[in-house]
Amino acid sequence: YLYHYTGCTTPFVRLWISSLTDKAIREGLRNLEDGSRYDNLYLAAKARSESDWLVGINGTQALSIAAGHGTYSVGRVQTPTLAMVCERYWENRRFTSEAFWQLHIATDGCDGEVVKLSSSEKWKSKEPATELYNKVKAAGSATVTKAERKEKTEETPLLYDLTTLQKEANAKHGFTAEQTLEIAQKLYEKKLITYPRTGSRYIPEDVFAEIPKLLAFIGTQPEWKDKVRAKAIPTRRSVDDGKVTDHHALLVTGEKPLFLSKEDSTIYQMIAGRMIEAFSEKCVKDVTAVTAECAGVEFTVKGSVVKQAGWRAVYGEEKEETTIPGWQDGDTLTLKATSITEGKTKPKPLHTEA
Repeated sequence: YLYHYTGCTTPFVRLWISSLTDKAIREGLRNLEDGSRYDNLYLAAKARSESDWLVGINGTQALSIAAGHGTYSVGRVQTPTLAMVCERYWENRRFTSEAFWQLHIATDGCDGEVVKLSSSEKWKSKEPATELYNKVKAAGSATVTKAERKEKTEETPLLYDLTTLQKEANAKHGFTAEQTLEIAQKLYEKKLITYPRTGSRYIPEDVFAEIPKLLAFIGTQPEWKDKVRAKAIPTRRSVDDGKVTDHHALLVTGEKPLFLSKEDSTIYQMIAGRMIEAFSEKCVKDVTAVTAECAGVEFTVKGSVVKQAGWRAVYGEEKEETTIPGWQDGDTLTLKATSITEGKTKPKPLHTEA
């Protein structure tokens, strides 16, 4: 601001670093950037600032005068955010729950397991559902009308930016967004992680070159010693020079995390764990979807078998879902049990910090 306000035209260079480690600072000083390279970031910040003044000051004054008493704050970000929260609140409160009924059948699966199929349709009235249930129960068997099998690949998750870190820290550990930011800032100042206030989930090519060393460092920590594969080639989904904004995604720096509080350690390990996930292999599953017909009612079931756990093994999420036998179109399924359940529709949940 001052540079342009004073009309200064003297060329200058900028120290641009994403961590406070001695190594990062020395490298930054050896590779000072031309100040004009970041003009667009300055212009974007200037536009946000001017918008805050135009919307905030004028909107607040106009609304306060129109209301006739008190002061009502209006802001470029806070007002639309408040509107979203209020809209969901009223949608939730005005929701009327409705009952529905659904049919279920069970048949033998693999290794003595029982496979449960549920009706595709849900009935709003109990009478037709009960009538069909009696017919299904009397039929005693179902016929497979469609069996589809395909391989499904789940890409690795992207690295954390501040927003996704805050969302997951709230959902998994109950941290507020402010609390997560404060902890991340402390970790940054202790040289343990890179710059926390980033909006990017990607890293550039030059940073990717350091990833094998960082992963090896993470693997020396007790929490992750069996999760990092030695000499494995990191995947590149989180690597894209064009999607890196002012700062790249959150990374640990390679400094040992000593004497951390429980909360600080939780956030640090979240970032370390996400790095392992992001640079692991893809998760590959065999997914099966079966449709069967019984007494004119369509029933469906889905299942999957993990072929390659990949990144899901980091937090032990490779558990297999329902395993479906090798049923084919036209196969007859003997019913082991039938049931009818009553449920109720639910409103969309209220917004949380996550």
